[in-house]
Amino acid sequence: MQVTQEDGGRLNAFAKEPRMEVIAESSSRSNASRLLIMAGAVLVVALMAVSVAIS
Repeated sequence: MQVTQEDGGRLNAFAKEPRMEVIAESSSRSNASRLLIMAGAVLVVALMAVSVAIS
């Protein structure tokens, strides 16, 4: 840990931050997320249709 001392004599300790790793976006994850969003939209529309049919 990195420790600094202020004017009044107080000590401040700073935690060491982990390295950041950049993850490249792959096309398969992009397609999977689009498919999941489309499936959710279809589910919402189907539930709305069922609720209209019941009422």
